[in-house]
Parts: sequence; C-alpha cells; structure tokens
Amino acid sequence: MDIRHLQYFVEAARFQSFTKAAQSLYITQPTISKMIKNLEEELGVVLFERVGKKIALTDAGSILLTQAQQMVQSFSQMNSRLSELMELKAGHIRIGLPPMVGVSFFPRIIGQFREKYPKITMQLFEHGAKKVEAYVGSGELDIGVILLPTNEEKFESFCFVRQSLMLVIPLSHRLADRDEASLIELKDEPFLLFHEDFTLHDRIIAECEKLGFQPDVVYKSTQWDFISEMVAANLGIALLPEAICGELDQKRLRAIPLTSPSIPWHLAMIWRRNGYLSFAAREWIGFARETLRPRHDL
Repeated sequence: MDIRHLQYFVEAARFQSFTKAAQSLYITQPTISKMIKNLEEELGVVLFERVGKKIALTDAGSILLTQAQQMVQSFSQMNSRLSELMELKAGHIRIGLPPMVGVSFFPRIIGQFREKYPKITMQLFEHGAKKVEAYVGSGELDIGVILLPTNEEKFESFCFVRQSLMLVIPLSHRLADRDEASLIELKDEPFLLFHEDFTLHDRIIAECEKLGFQPDVVYKSTQWDFISEMVAANLGIALLPEAICGELDQKRLRAIPLTSPSIPWHLAMIWRRNGYLSFAAREWIGFARETLRPRHDL
C-alpha cells in the first residue's frame, strides 16, 4: 500500500463516484478503479458497494476512511513543511468564495498575489457562505470568505467589508421615490431570495419573522444578476448588499437603504483555528489582510 492508494480511496468516498474522483485527480477512471481493487485485495475487504449510479462505503470502507483521511492529511502536511524548509515558496491554496463576493472583491487581489508568488497556485470554489464555512471546518478548503458572525472557537478570521443590505425594486414600484424603506413595509411583497446555501437566505427570513411576518418567497437563485433581472421584470423585490447594488442597471432598477432594521453584510476571511496552514495559505492571509482593508462602502 502506498499513499496514492489512500488518496484515491478518500476522493472516491468524497465524490461517491470513481469517475468524478478520477476527474478531480486528473487520472483515468480505469486507473482509480484498479487502485481501489488492489487496495481491497491487499486488505482482504470490500470497500465500496454500488448503489444505483453511485458508490457507497461498506462498513469496512467507513472504518478505513477515518484513518485514511488522517494519513493523507499528515502526508500532505509533511510535504508542505519540507517544501517550506527548502524555501521553495510554492504551494497550492483552496479558497471558497460566495459568487457575489468573488466578482466584487477578488480579481484584482488574486492578480497581484499571482505576480508576487508565481509558483503558488490557487483553486477557487464558488459556494454559498454556509457551505464555505462547513468545508473550511472539515479541511476540504484551506480558506474561505463568509458572512459574519462565525464560530470564533473554531475559526480565526478578519473582517474586510462592513456594509448593509439595500432594497432593490423596479422604477415603477410604489417605493421607488423614497429615500429609505423599512422592512415591515415589505410584508406583502413577493421576495426574491438567494438559495438556502447562502447565509443571507436565513438572515432575511429571520429578520422578517422578528417583525411578525413570513416573507412570501416566490423564487430562489444562486446568482445575484439573475435575481436583479427578475426584479427588473417586476416579479418581486430583493435585498442585496451595497457592493452588488453598485453593479445594477440604474435605468431599470432603484436601490434604496433598508431601515428598521438595517441588516448588516459583514464579510470575513476564515481559516481553522487549530488547523495546519501551509506557507502558501499563510502568505495569502497576510497579503489579503494588508490589501483588503476594511471597507464600509465602495
């Protein structure tokens, strides 16, 4: 048994698919199938069983997975530490970004980081903030951007944006000539929200419930630009961050401050408090902390 057997096994278990695991590892599907078969023969147990088009861990596979994940992580940390000792200043960083955050804040800083550290590669994963936080916690991502608050016992963090949500409505809306609007005034409006994977989904609903009403959610999406187009088509109202509102078509949409209450949109970069951070990840955190100064508006 070598470490590759365990790496392939862990990926197959994560994706519940030999094909998807092979794609993630940049190898062929027959190669990973053969490796898993060799591992099963060496251990004398069956690790996976087929369930429809997917694969599932057997009892033996579940036992091996816990140990294999620790061994693969230890092996990765060993390689990272050796690379640092050799002063290669190279590495790979896995970063989770909510879709609307990446567009507004990160293209420029990623380009600057790439110029300074050309040997460091970055892999970006677009997920809602809830998934990003979960994946950082499990070690599947090194660093993530989430909406505060977060679990301070589990994560270290720094905040780089402090903004609020704004009401986005079509120009024909009854509130379009107002300088501000309160949340209670929207209780009879159809709402366009982000998907449940996004922290804003739960936060907006919670604020409505505090005021004694359940919002009428008519559509959910993972894309802010699609939500804004739905608003422009007069299909509902949306609550979007200030940063996104600056990108809206002002000939069709109006964004006005939301009051009573003001719903905060505070972004932070997080990483595991007790997790190992590679040279590359530490350099990225330091670089981002310096470059992404806390901003209250754009």
